[in-house]
Amino acid sequence: MTEGPRSVTILGATGSIGASTLDLIEREPERFRVRALTAARSVDKLADAARRTRAERAVILDPALYAELKDALSGSGVEAAAGEGAIVEAAAMGADWTMAAIVGTAGLKPVMAALEQGETVALANKEALVSAGALMTRTATEHGATLLPVDSEHNAVFQCFPHGSAERVRKVILTASGGPFRSLTREQMAGMTPAQAVKHPNWSMGAKISVDSATLMNKGLELIEAFHLFPVGADRLDVLVHPQSVVHSMVEYVDGSVLAQLGTPDMRTPIAHTLAWPDRMETPCPRLDLAAIGRLDFQAPDFDRFPALGLAMDAMREGGAAPAILNAANEIAVAAFLAGRIGFLDIALIVAKVRDSYIAIRPGSIEDVLAIDAEARVRACAFVESLAR
Repeated sequence: MTEGPRSVTILGATGSIGASTLDLIEREPERFRVRALTAARSVDKLADAARRTRAERAVILDPALYAELKDALSGSGVEAAAGEGAIVEAAAMGADWTMAAIVGTAGLKPVMAALEQGETVALANKEALVSAGALMTRTATEHGATLLPVDSEHNAVFQCFPHGSAERVRKVILTASGGPFRSLTREQMAGMTPAQAVKHPNWSMGAKISVDSATLMNKGLELIEAFHLFPVGADRLDVLVHPQSVVHSMVEYVDGSVLAQLGTPDMRTPIAHTLAWPDRMETPCPRLDLAAIGRLDFQAPDFDRFPALGLAMDAMREGGAAPAILNAANEIAVAAFLAGRIGFLDIALIVAKVRDSYIAIRPGSIEDVLAIDAEARVRACAFVESLAR
């Protein structure tokens, strides 16, 4: 840890990752000083968190909620702000450590602003790295920023990886729980409802990420992230289905050794690793009891039953605009499924249709990425309409 309190900003403070981060910070308030907290529309949760942590600034995305936020913070000494620009400004306040947990491409500009400050960014927004991975890693390098992965799988790899000696690695293996439909046939999955899809067997996550886990798209997106985070190339990245979610990921070395990071499925563990890095900190997470677990199972993923994983792997290998198109189409399709407009199997179908109908230029800026994203969403919406129930 740095000398004195470490200044922190949480982008997306009211979601599950933000709440877990706040839980850790509030357990050791003497070690952290909160600069800014942001949220999309949860005024009450944002104001309450800002008051509890004595944050310098609280920012709500929706400008129409500014007055409500200001009233909620009255007398607290916390500055209120609103709008997309204000969130980017919060990200650029120069905190020692920034949690990037804004869901979707809405997090792109704030993440880039945080990286440009040259400090540490803990990345929980997978869409940012998927859609603009090359731009983000280049920005981090140019400004001397440290990019730490928060996803349990990438954090596990980070802890096992020989940084600066990638030639020693034969393979990076990401584990996947397999989601709630791991053992179902495609015929059975065709009738699955949103309520069933969001019931993840191991992790407590938001609805969108839970559906991505059910399709295995989540693991596909994580492969693309790993491609940008760890310099091993697409051919040295692999996935294993591991239902217990105890082994979070593995690194296989050229000598045959395999290093793995294990732990209970609690996001506070990888968050704490990045929050204290390069040190360690105590967490309230349940301790791993391997004797009680008794066994650890692994199996290869089934690309026929879960085609979304294959679509993501194709996008990873193609690079350029393909990952951004994949991510945007998936977000639209998942939202349509959650709204009951399309079936579960239609999600991957729509992503494939958008991929096959849209070839875009290689993005050279965040503006290019956002334009590609917007067009892919338009096309995905059209395909949703053609399939809508």
